[in-house]
Amino acid sequence: MTDTLITAGRVITGPNGTSITDGAVLVRGDRIAAVGPRKELEQLAPHGLRTVSFPDGTVLPGLIDAHTHLIFDASADPVAAVQASSDEELLEGMAERAEQLVLSGVTTVRDLGDRNGLAIRLRNSIASGALPGPHILSAATPLTSPGGHCNFFGGEVEGEQAIRDMVQRNARLGANVIKVMGTGGGMTKGGPAIWQNQFTEAELRIVVEEAQRLELPVAVHAHGTDGIAAAVAAGVDTIEHCTWMTEGGEFDLRDDLLAEIKAQGIYVCTATSPNWRAFAERVGHDRAEYLFSSMRWMADGGVPMIAGTDAGVTRAVFDKFVNSLEFYQYLGIPNAKILDMATTDGAQALRSTDTGRLAKGLRADVLAVDGNPLDDITALRDIRLVIVGGKTVRQ
Repeated sequence: MTDTLITAGRVITGPNGTSITDGAVLVRGDRIAAVGPRKELEQLAPHGLRTVSFPDGTVLPGLIDAHTHLIFDASADPVAAVQASSDEELLEGMAERAEQLVLSGVTTVRDLGDRNGLAIRLRNSIASGALPGPHILSAATPLTSPGGHCNFFGGEVEGEQAIRDMVQRNARLGANVIKVMGTGGGMTKGGPAIWQNQFTEAELRIVVEEAQRLELPVAVHAHGTDGIAAAVAAGVDTIEHCTWMTEGGEFDLRDDLLAEIKAQGIYVCTATSPNWRAFAERVGHDRAEYLFSSMRWMADGGVPMIAGTDAGVTRAVFDKFVNSLEFYQYLGIPNAKILDMATTDGAQALRSTDTGRLAKGLRADVLAVDGNPLDDITALRDIRLVIVGGKTVRQ
């Protein structure tokens, strides 16, 4: 690590687009030592300190992708690819995908399910400096019902003791979050339908109770409205996808449940694929607008939302995070709020309060881009510098 003074035409400290014009960030070791006007920090910096300048650019916190699956390769059949590969083969591919993420400006990712603790092994290798990559928050093995969604990861549980045992097992492995497949999913052949519940409200309460005892948050995969209702009643921390589906592919948008999500401060991660535009083209504008309507309803209703890509599932690649951010723009969310979803709000939702902002004492996760993403979110593609924990990984 090298102490560095980063100067730029603007520094977004967050939240709400809070910025310093002609600002600077002083990085010392793995921490942010100071943030402020350029002239003030230049006076604080020791003579001869390494300095990088972006007079026409923007410095902001590193981005947070709150929903990824590093074990999947985004191929036409990622499940088959996993089942045909050894753990060591999978780990090699996961390392490559983690590098893609960090080079695209993502400095923290939440990995929501793999087998045998592979994401934890990768997390530890990156943290040791052996591999480049973002900070990884791992869910280890997701809990699912017998024969349920992603059962091939080995997380099938039935009954209270089995649920508690799996939560404890993940905690012993070093999990940062507990993931539960609250409803079925489209990737698991022969499993429950995407809208069907896999766990009762009482069972989800057991998960939350055990996770809270171990000081871990709970993320619940829930497409169906009944599954969302059970997750909210159980007091989970985040709901993934949250598409409000019912049998037959219709939506059941419940205002009372929306109000309860907001009242409890539950964050929703829609996990929108970077490939969402191509999907909309395939199904047609009118059908796409209908399928996206529940997301727009939540955005208009002020539900706390964080940004994620579901990277790893089919066509959801690891180096197009900005594509998913543009979906939230499509929903009508202002750029400043989108940046919060991918930084400050993401950090708070993931209990990763050591990052997500540029402030003295926080971890030095820093991104520099050309242009101003508050005016044009696509500026996030024009990356000039990525620093993770004080270490420069791209310049």
